[in-house]
Amino acid sequence: MDYKVVERELELRLVLSPERSVPVPARLSYRTDDPYAVHVTFHINSEHPVHWTFARELLVEGVFRPCGQGDVRVWPTKVDGRSVVLMALSSPDGDALLEAPTAQVSAWLERTLRAVPPGTEGEQLGMDHVLDQLLAQ
Repeated sequence: MDYKVVERELELRLVLSPERSVPVPARLSYRTDDPYAVHVTFHINSEHPVHWTFARELLVEGVFRPCGQGDVRVWPTKVDGRSVVLMALSSPDGDALLEAPTAQVSAWLERTLRAVPPGTEGEQLGMDHVLDQLLAQ
């Protein structure tokens, strides 16, 4: 089955303290064969890129209002008058707070939502077909 990839490279900021942040090159990636998830790769040009995967829904909602719990939390805010989306990521290796430009994230999310509209993710996986086969037996 063919699948489509929607990618966008952008510069995030790793927030070290309220006064200090450093740029982190990142790639947002969405694949129609994994329709519920978004993939974020940090330090894309380094020897050891860091990969995170979480629910697309979390990022879609996080652009508008705080959401998520546990390992991934996302919420909108303003920093120096700019609209940004903050992502708090926790893992056994440590925690990170990343800031992404809302306009760039939203534009990319819009492309993913055009590729696979919300509510149609199951069709991408062919689940309906599999269920029909199972129930027909």
